[in-house]
Amino acid sequence: MFRSRAHSFTQQARLAISLSWIAGYTNALTILECHQVTSHVTGTLSQIGVTVVEGNADVALYLVGLAATFLAGAFTSGMLLELGRIRRYRSIFVLPMTVEAVLLAAFALLVERSASGHLTLAHPVAWMTFLPTFAMGMQNAAITRISGGVVRTTHVTGVVTDLGLELARLTARSGHRSHRVDLRHRQQERLRVLLLLGIIGSFVFGGTVGTALFDHLERWSMVPAVLFLVSLVVRDMLRPIAPIELRTSNYRGAPIIAVYHAEPPKDASPGYMPDLQSWAERLDDHVRVVVLDIAAMPELDDNAAHEVHLLMVHLRGSGRTLVVAGVGQKHLAVLRHCGVLQNFDPDELCEDIESAIEYAEDLAETL
Repeated sequence: MFRSRAHSFTQQARLAISLSWIAGYTNALTILECHQVTSHVTGTLSQIGVTVVEGNADVALYLVGLAATFLAGAFTSGMLLELGRIRRYRSIFVLPMTVEAVLLAAFALLVERSASGHLTLAHPVAWMTFLPTFAMGMQNAAITRISGGVVRTTHVTGVVTDLGLELARLTARSGHRSHRVDLRHRQQERLRVLLLLGIIGSFVFGGTVGTALFDHLERWSMVPAVLFLVSLVVRDMLRPIAPIELRTSNYRGAPIIAVYHAEPPKDASPGYMPDLQSWAERLDDHVRVVVLDIAAMPELDDNAAHEVHLLMVHLRGSGRTLVVAGVGQKHLAVLRHCGVLQNFDPDELCEDIESAIEYAEDLAETL
């Protein structure tokens, strides 16, 4: 789930709803414990203007610190993602999620110490709000990368806006029954509405559960969210979202042929295609030929065809060649329909993996 962008709707929805629950839960506890929101900075920035006009410099400085902390969390998340990409980690998104779990665990400890009366830190409210604010900044940046900018989880203003736009689109199209709309596209719009509703409901649910546990179990109220996030990270380390096998073939002692076996997850749509460019970034510099085996994918949709085209463009930009194996008549029809087929050399599209490897070895010999 944290390995590459979530193309499958089921995976994307599961990830977004899970993280939104954690954000709503954490935000509720910081409001109850510290009287300050931490999952977003919209209200914080508004408060800065109010406190400046009122002449309350200390509070204004604290609020500026909160906004800067959220920004620092997003920056740190981006740096960890780039670190994982450069070093070719198999699960780069686990890095910021792990740090978030540690920060929320530290916040849980402060909540326990505060409830038991043993918190001796100077300015305890600042410490208790800076930690979850930094964590929420990291989470929001990570989910933005994971979903390709499709969803947010730490605030719902944009989600509610997107929901209104999606509902307006569905309503307008339902009023023109004579107009033929692609059924698959209409179904995707309906699923998008359900996803947005799920994110909103999950955020509210997290806030509700957090409030109830704070009222009855204040000292350990943050622990369930931390344990849930840890379990989410562990599960995604064991079951990544894009299970593509990467094999590197040697030619005269130099591994210059990489073979991808694309296999869609069980809950993916028929035309599913993982984020191939993220995988291409993990290639060693000396790999010159990439073989993409799509034999296990009986169908391709338009998005999948464009994903293959983007991979080809990406590889050519770095002086590499893409060879596609397992190409059938249905694949060719979709590639032709999307205008992708004309960009391939006929020899770069092979019916089986054996002929693709043979052609790749011929290309390698010319290098």
